[in-house]
Amino acid sequence: MRSPTPRARALSLVLAGTLGAVTLSAVPAARPAEASPKPAPASDRAADGTEYLVGRGIADVTGEAAEVGMMGYSSFDQKATGIHQRQRSRAFVVADRASGERVAYVNADLGMVFQSVQQGVLAELRKRYGSLYTERNVLLSATHTHAGSGGHSHHIAYNLASLGFQKDTYRAVVDGIVESVAKAHEDLRPGTIALGRGELTNASVNRSRTAFDRNPAADRAAFPGGIDPSMTVLRFRQGGADVGAISWFATHNTSLTNKNTLLSPDNKGYASYEWEHGHEGVRYLDEAKGFVAAFANTNAGDMSPNLNLKPGSGPTEDEFENTRIIGDRQFRRAKEIHDRAAEPVSGSVDSRMRFVDMENVTVAGKYTTDGKEQRTCPAMVGASTLAGSVEDGPALPGFTEGMNSPVAKLLEPFGVEPPAWLVGCQYPKANLVPTGLVNAAVPATPRILPLQIVKIGQLHLVAGPAEYTVVAGLRIRRTVAQGLGVPLENVVMQGYANAYSQYVTTPEEYDLQQYEGGSTLYGRNTLPAQQQEFAALAKSLRTGTQVERGPLPPDHSGRQLSLQTGVVMDNPPAGKRFGDVLRAPSASYAPGATVTAEFATGHPKNNLRRGGTFLEVQRQVGGKWVRELDDGDWDTTYRWVRLNGLTGTSKAVVTWRVAPGTPAGTYRIVHHGDAKSLFGGVSSFSGATAPFTVG
Repeated sequence: MRSPTPRARALSLVLAGTLGAVTLSAVPAARPAEASPKPAPASDRAADGTEYLVGRGIADVTGEAAEVGMMGYSSFDQKATGIHQRQRSRAFVVADRASGERVAYVNADLGMVFQSVQQGVLAELRKRYGSLYTERNVLLSATHTHAGSGGHSHHIAYNLASLGFQKDTYRAVVDGIVESVAKAHEDLRPGTIALGRGELTNASVNRSRTAFDRNPAADRAAFPGGIDPSMTVLRFRQGGADVGAISWFATHNTSLTNKNTLLSPDNKGYASYEWEHGHEGVRYLDEAKGFVAAFANTNAGDMSPNLNLKPGSGPTEDEFENTRIIGDRQFRRAKEIHDRAAEPVSGSVDSRMRFVDMENVTVAGKYTTDGKEQRTCPAMVGASTLAGSVEDGPALPGFTEGMNSPVAKLLEPFGVEPPAWLVGCQYPKANLVPTGLVNAAVPATPRILPLQIVKIGQLHLVAGPAEYTVVAGLRIRRTVAQGLGVPLENVVMQGYANAYSQYVTTPEEYDLQQYEGGSTLYGRNTLPAQQQEFAALAKSLRTGTQVERGPLPPDHSGRQLSLQTGVVMDNPPAGKRFGDVLRAPSASYAPGATVTAEFATGHPKNNLRRGGTFLEVQRQVGGKWVRELDDGDWDTTYRWVRLNGLTGTSKAVVTWRVAPGTPAGTYRIVHHGDAKSLFGGVSSFSGATAPFTVG
């Protein structure tokens, strides 16, 4: 293979800094079909008076935990070194007992649900259930954590920081989502749903206020303080028992900065953990069903959790404490709304979805700012995108938000000259990389995107494949509410859904070319185009007619490459075996102290231990060792440290912060790992420290 030219290397760096990939292996072949559980039969309203069957499920989607680029900040320096908390997929299935229609809703602790993931999930669901779950009635959404492993897109721009496609992370994401849906499907029981609403005003701040202020007064008036404080909660019950909740609230899931290298679901994941584990006693590694609490994002494009408007700052200067606090605030408000949710959800379950070529939409004057027919453009990344968001994670030096044309000097080093018509179409964007015109085996950014509306009784979820600013989301919600003839409060914008295409701003915000405007790929009329398309979906849903599927997005799974090296072999330190303790804990600890233990280990890529754990904190109870905590818990961390690259020697560093209220007793730390031999075989091992006391 030829070495990349300076021009090619420069273009790769620009794409990486802008957006965010090339495994010498393709996506694994399809697995054999599994036996399909029979779907619950539809019937008229049952004697118990319930309209719906409801089910919930949860599964692990944690990717590779070391030596892989992380997804979200587009930083080549941010490579995973372990796990702070595991990432999970939470699924709910709602079936209308009268019509038999159903929807599957998924919210996963991911930066984005890429189109590759939607394609993979739907393919697996089709093997299990035939035509029961399709692109029309399956809504896949992400919390937008920036602390997960990358490499699960099929578009080059979003895999650059991870040095290409990472098949093991991709399979963990797809398999975990499918597992969560399967659990929800198998859990279907007669149930009820209630709807609650409220506001949360201390978990977000507008990070692009200058662009927000360019919007008309009528739009700004909907958001006093420049934030969207609304929180919408669905409460799910089976019989008389609460079994789950979905809480929608707009804030970026970026309390953790680009300096963090531990996998984490960030603030929304902590909110889920506090409700499920802390309040409901869910034990993720146990088989028993438990309460499932999803904390979904909405139109969070310009909403930051960093209340002091700089990375890792607000309300404290500790990024992990900020993660906990912002997550706790979301949990507590959602729980209050959930507990007093008094509006019964009733009515039909339905959905509409259409694929749209977003680079080629003719937009009627009804939706444009000047009342004239306009068009969208081939995707182009703006120079201001490379500046990043200084409030959440600045990108490359030399680039600033608000950069406008002309940009000839910027383009000279890369030899990428966009045609005059595209510069005009994208005006006033300072055009940097015309990703829509990059002619490659694997496209840089997507072109054909899914737009979807899901109806659960009176609540309508408008699922869009992007990060929408609060005013952009408001305009889409108004369009859909008008088309459906329903109150605005019954329409929720679900961003980060089914695919990913960066940002959607209003035309007025786009003109200022802040970070969000520079990242609006398809030009100034991106939002009006989506309003038009969502209006058509709303009309179809209201009238009970069907919509054309639209152009099917291509499957790029067979053309994925990676420059990331795999594991060659593992060796323990001289005189040691895998699992041996290299650093032992002290003999005793008081609450508030931190226990640290180190073990001889293998590379975590050998086995992602999806659905399992790399560590346990065990307590001696009745002469037996009982697991108290694992690597999905807030108070533990698992770090992988390479000691010698030539010999393949590494160690695992396990920490446990002994929280106040921890029962006094005898404890030990256990590490589970896997080692690869020179001949390619992988073997599992475990090691345990000597007992120590807490109290």
